[in-house]
Amino acid sequence: MAKQALGIIETVGLVTLLEASDAALKAADVTMSGWEKVGSGIVTGFFHGDVAAVKAAVEAGAEAAGHIGTVNSVLVIPRPHDDLSGLGSWIG
Repeated sequence: MAKQALGIIETVGLVTLLEASDAALKAADVTMSGWEKVGSGIVTGFFHGDVAAVKAAVEAGAEAAGHIGTVNSVLVIPRPHDDLSGLGSWIG
């Protein structure tokens, strides 16, 4: 079984996140588990898959989003701890 990872892309604006999500989902075999509105126009998307796929997806998504808007942050957490699942349904 492949080890799972959590990927996060934070952008300014929903359209920028949609561009990032589209590119990420096309770049690798990952699943988008959800998105959250943080506030002040900042939105965050969450992706699951094996570690290499999530890294590739987040990288591709951030690059694509950077062409049309602002990417605040990207993060890949390999094998997130089980206790993180209590923070939100999007974590899995």
